[in-house]
Amino acid sequence: MKPILDAVAIILTHKDSVFAIKRQNFLKAFPGYWAFPGGKVDEADKVGTLPAFFKKHPRHLMNALIRESHEELGIDLIELAEKKAVVDIFFLGLAITPDFNPYRFATYFFKVELKTRPKMKVDENEAFFADWMSGKELLDVYRSGRMLAVPPVLKTYSRLAENIKLQEIKDLDFTYDDATEVPMIESINGLKQLMPLSNTLPPANRTNCFVIGDKGEKVFAVDPSPKDEDEYKKLVNTIKNLQITDIFITHHHIDHCQYADQLARDLNCPISLSQYTHDKLLKRPGYFKDVKVRIVKEGDVVTKWLGKIVKVFEIPGHDEGQLALAPESQEWFIAGDLFQGAGTVVVGGEEGDMIKYFNTLRRVIQLNPQVLFPSHGIGLGGVEIMKKTLEHRLMREEQVKELYLQGHSEDKILSTIYFETPSKLLPYALENIRSHLKKLKIENKLS
Repeated sequence: MKPILDAVAIILTHKDSVFAIKRQNFLKAFPGYWAFPGGKVDEADKVGTLPAFFKKHPRHLMNALIRESHEELGIDLIELAEKKAVVDIFFLGLAITPDFNPYRFATYFFKVELKTRPKMKVDENEAFFADWMSGKELLDVYRSGRMLAVPPVLKTYSRLAENIKLQEIKDLDFTYDDATEVPMIESINGLKQLMPLSNTLPPANRTNCFVIGDKGEKVFAVDPSPKDEDEYKKLVNTIKNLQITDIFITHHHIDHCQYADQLARDLNCPISLSQYTHDKLLKRPGYFKDVKVRIVKEGDVVTKWLGKIVKVFEIPGHDEGQLALAPESQEWFIAGDLFQGAGTVVVGGEEGDMIKYFNTLRRVIQLNPQVLFPSHGIGLGGVEIMKKTLEHRLMREEQVKELYLQGHSEDKILSTIYFETPSKLLPYALENIRSHLKKLKIENKLS
């Protein structure tokens, strides 16, 4: 478990406006997310003296606030305070990143109320977009489905839209009852992401169950796959008011369809899936008992999201029958196991095909969705993660090729390339090596 680091969020307000940023897609943490300026507290922030104006708040947090304001925005808060340009600084609340995210922060949200808008020089290495916006404008961006943001930021936007003079948000932190519920967020309007614990491969331990569909349209639960009966009960309890009408399975792996059949029976709703996935699941005795099945394929329209049609995309490679969902306008793309938020995708066995996997990666990169949602982890802005996945696989393929041409066995290639991989994951790494070799042989690159 990674440590929880202290951080500050700087909420600059002037009259009815808030200074908001959209993070660059290439950033490691929360790429493409709408946020506030700020960052983690450094060791150096814990020492030194502060002007009296800042002393009502903890020293390390104020030092971080002052430093981050200068680094990211090019403004000097101490100077602005001395010039009476800062009305006051209010501690709005604390938000701790929940345990399902690999990067965890205890973020202290501070509202800095300004008399005038200072001249700023925003760090373009951090911010793709930065500007003053009213609370209503920010909510309009979110409601249109063009904003990716974590719950505390969305809550802050919403509360400030109601009252820009707000001095405290008591329920800023994201919480859920882990005894009766699974975590659920809505980082894009109209796309709910539930995260039950599942029987997946480490380092992941949850599989996303997405809920999409406008009121009056089919409402899908995508890949409901809790790990056991207790987790299933939590999932059912969490979705009980979401009016689910259909289930969608992206592919047949156990961490994407476990208990999906039971949910279909309990909710009396059909399961949509590819023909390949259907044929695979038929081998599990009783899986489709008393369940209506709908076979879907590339281009089929399944529902609507914010009035826009949502279509099926075939994305073979990791699994021959794997399907994705996305609106035609590509505000988001549910990519299944096409990439991993953490770890590496396995492409092997009878269902894996490295040639198709490469082609699928390139196709999605060309589609250029605004946000990619993996089956394991949070949504990520842009297609940078897809490009990095392709680059990584190309690098691995070159390593495999060179070692094979030097006369090394598969086991020697495995121990050379994956020497830091935990032993229990080595069989999956070997599958990837074999898939690369098969691809290279088909392409006549091993002679």
